[in-house]
Amino acid sequence: MAIANWDFLDKQMQQWSSTLIGKVKLREDETSKVASLIATEIARIPFNSKEEIILSISNPISIQDRLNELVAFQGWMDIAHTSRRNPYITRAQVIVQNYVCFVYLGEACFKTLRKYLAPSGVAKRCCNFLMDNPIRAFRNALAHSNWKYNDDFSGIIFYARKGNQEGEPLIKWDVSNKDLDFWQALARCTAYTSLSCLKS
Repeated sequence: MAIANWDFLDKQMQQWSSTLIGKVKLREDETSKVASLIATEIARIPFNSKEEIILSISNPISIQDRLNELVAFQGWMDIAHTSRRNPYITRAQVIVQNYVCFVYLGEACFKTLRKYLAPSGVAKRCCNFLMDNPIRAFRNALAHSNWKYNDDFSGIIFYARKGNQEGEPLIKWDVSNKDLDFWQALARCTAYTSLSCLKS
């Protein structure tokens, strides 16, 4: 079910205010209303462009089915959070989170959406951040099984090409758990808000 009032997601993202400013290049006043601003920007997309977005995102899986997966994913996350002491559940949670946030949503939402968004908008900056390096490299490492936990489990080491050239060597990257939490929160907020608005 779509949210009519975005306060809950806005408040969730406020904890990342300094990261949104430093990494995503949002202004300070934008960081307190990320979901609300994304919703407003989606509503302002011209009708014909919105139809093109919906057709692309819904081919062959409907927006409602994609939203259902996000809701089911949140249900799994709620269950996993209650079992933090179980290392098997934690590892399964990491795999599911990373796949949904960076592989599934990248293809199902961000890749198409960012082509139609206003360049200076919050939604465009969020989509660009979620589709560019280092997240792009992380997504590729996930898809090609080139990742592992670091020695103290405080983050993930992964290997990916910096660019798109096939002969380019793989390079080593790493992401801390804190940064990964931010990437995942931004992906979920951006996707849920955008897909809900496109469906309505």
